[in-house]
Amino acid sequence: MTLLCKSCFCLTPDGFALLEMRTVFNDTKNVLSNWNDSDESPCGWTGISCYPNDQRVQSINLPYMQLGGIISPSVGKLTRLQRLALHENSLDGTIPNEIGNCPELRAIYLRANYLQGGIPSDIGNLSMLTIIDLSSNSLRGAIPSSLGRLRHLRLLNLSTNFFSGEIPDVGILSTFGNKSFIGNLDLCGQQVRKPCRTSMGFPVVLPHAESDEAAVPTKRSNHYIRAAVIGAISTLGFVLIVLFIFLWVWLLSKKERAAKKYTEVEKQVYKEPSAKLITFHGDLPYPSCELIEKIESLDEEDVVGAGGFGTVYRMVMNDCGTFAVKRIDRSREGSDQVFERELEILGSIKHINLVNLRGYCRLPTARLLIYDYLTMGSLDNFLHERVDDRLLNWNARLKVALGSARGLAYLHHDCCPKIVHRDIKSSNILLDDNLEPRVSDFGLAKLLVDEEAHITTVVAGTFGYLAPEYLQSGRATEKSDVYSFGVVLLELVTGKRPTDPSFVNQGLNVVGWMNTLLKENRLEDILDKRCRDADAETVEAILEIAARCTEANPDDRPSMQQVLQYLEQEVMSPCPSDFYDESHSDYS
Repeated sequence: MTLLCKSCFCLTPDGFALLEMRTVFNDTKNVLSNWNDSDESPCGWTGISCYPNDQRVQSINLPYMQLGGIISPSVGKLTRLQRLALHENSLDGTIPNEIGNCPELRAIYLRANYLQGGIPSDIGNLSMLTIIDLSSNSLRGAIPSSLGRLRHLRLLNLSTNFFSGEIPDVGILSTFGNKSFIGNLDLCGQQVRKPCRTSMGFPVVLPHAESDEAAVPTKRSNHYIRAAVIGAISTLGFVLIVLFIFLWVWLLSKKERAAKKYTEVEKQVYKEPSAKLITFHGDLPYPSCELIEKIESLDEEDVVGAGGFGTVYRMVMNDCGTFAVKRIDRSREGSDQVFERELEILGSIKHINLVNLRGYCRLPTARLLIYDYLTMGSLDNFLHERVDDRLLNWNARLKVALGSARGLAYLHHDCCPKIVHRDIKSSNILLDDNLEPRVSDFGLAKLLVDEEAHITTVVAGTFGYLAPEYLQSGRATEKSDVYSFGVVLLELVTGKRPTDPSFVNQGLNVVGWMNTLLKENRLEDILDKRCRDADAETVEAILEIAARCTEANPDDRPSMQQVLQYLEQEVMSPCPSDFYDESHSDYS
């Protein structure tokens, strides 16, 4: 006991708090094995960084560690904590109220777990918070109005949860738009452009989280509300009866029209080989006959591009819904059975930073893939073709880099079997109306089935983006994708294509050109002159990540999961000295 006590007194109070957190984590991969109570300080533990002067814990960085269990209330004992990053794990339970006892907390990353319950209203007391990312959990209830007091908040992501009620239109909360709340179907308010009213026009009685501003309803107001609800229910019942009668009559007439139309189609099919249409995700709200009719009517006027796998068309439906249709080159076709089996896997993949495969159509003369249509075009077009450079400023480029990394990390680490893209380049990164990036053409890469090697040997890709070992051996791995992504990062920083004559004529590629200028300390010559809002510290951080990605030896390159962590740490989390400097905001 004496020896045990002596060893215990060596550890700092912050270290004991972390050990208490570890006891409720389910560490299946044993990543926290070096968290020992015999250490004098937790500063050398996995995922922990400290202030150098007093050894207090400054940040917890444990994303992608496959940690289960709950977040211990002991986190509230880390009173100097600035960053809590536990995203992309398997944590459940609730967000502890004790998190409000960390007054210096600046960034909370808890996305992509299984957290339940609501948002503690005490988070609104953390005046230094600049980033809250609680997306992709199972959180419920109302959004606390206390969050409106976080006047330094730059990034708020509560998407893909089960929040309900009115979004408080107070303080900083009124500045965030629909993107911060998307995927919460029961939310309403001006931020999501959804009025909080019933079909009868009465204001809805909406839940609000506990806060100092909450008002206690009176008995009289409850009486009026009860009367309004009864009236609304009675009227709604009458409307439903009328709608039911109308729907019954409409279905009968539709059945007759469908029978007549089926007879006509059957005659046509009898004369020609039939078309085959498969849709994925169940979200193509069009009848097969309309889709096939639109596909068959595509011609040269509808062409919007031509990639390495075939021609791309723009298809507009009768209700103005727009899709991209890729016609696969006949030379790239294999057997129908193998091709469609791979498409079943690809059709199951859905991620916010990947272009969704909506469907597949096989005609007697061609095979066609149906994708989401992104109106803003490709990153290549934005960087090198458009004259309006205001739309892709430095903050927008950081956003593109981060989103693209998320999409690729999903392909490499979350898909089963894993997918190597093999053709990462700026023209395969498409942008939506909010300049959110989506990686395209991944569906036509080889799927990795071999758990040991994760290697394909079919040479693909574009010169300038290909890793040296891929060019020499034709062996594509996840690390060759990492190299190509590093080249895309350099393209974002420099505004130059990897085959730009300014360095190709010198016998260099973009990687060698960058290394040469960095050795000569010529950072200003590397940065795109159009990025007038870029700060040197962030530029150097991105170049450092790009340099790691483009190491000549593939074993020295990080995984895409690590690249994503680097970007989130360097780009999304501002340095303490930059917290109140508007010019260094990394989020727009």
